[in-house]
Amino acid sequence: MSARRLDYVTSADPFQVPGASWVRLGPGLARVRRAGAGVTLLAVLAALTVAAVLRPDQASWWWSLAVLAVLVFALVWVVAGRSARAWGYAERDADLVVTRGALWRRIDLVPYGRLQMVDVNAGPLDRLFGLAMVQLHTASPSSRAHIPGLSPAEAARLRDRLTQRGEEQATGL
Repeated sequence: MSARRLDYVTSADPFQVPGASWVRLGPGLARVRRAGAGVTLLAVLAALTVAAVLRPDQASWWWSLAVLAVLVFALVWVVAGRSARAWGYAERDADLVVTRGALWRRIDLVPYGRLQMVDVNAGPLDRLFGLAMVQLHTASPSSRAHIPGLSPAEAARLRDRLTQRGEEQATGL
């Protein structure tokens, strides 16, 4: 068996990837996550209002929880923007590199030859905002590589490109 030389991370920083020309996601992902948080906030506030009306003797507790819910929403608003800006991907010769995480950084290197399937999916909020997600499937059960917040056209292009590159590189296995 011949050894294959991998030119992956060569610096002391594991998040520096040689040869990576990063494509960053637009603001759509932050909008979708903020809209989801807004819907959740409205549901929580509605439930707390009903509870306050039904149990007026404990209304101060319900309103305190409502204030807490609004504060949590404000935090989610800020984190959603930072998190969305942290997403990016790079197509290299032998693999796709996906990076994400504002607080807990993560980087996934997915060799094209290991790709088994590439999905494109979009939930109701994604479709409302005109977005889609590309999900990568490999033989590894721990692989969670995905790229959310893409336009449908970019998701279709990336799906087709990754499938083609996967087929090309899998033929050598």
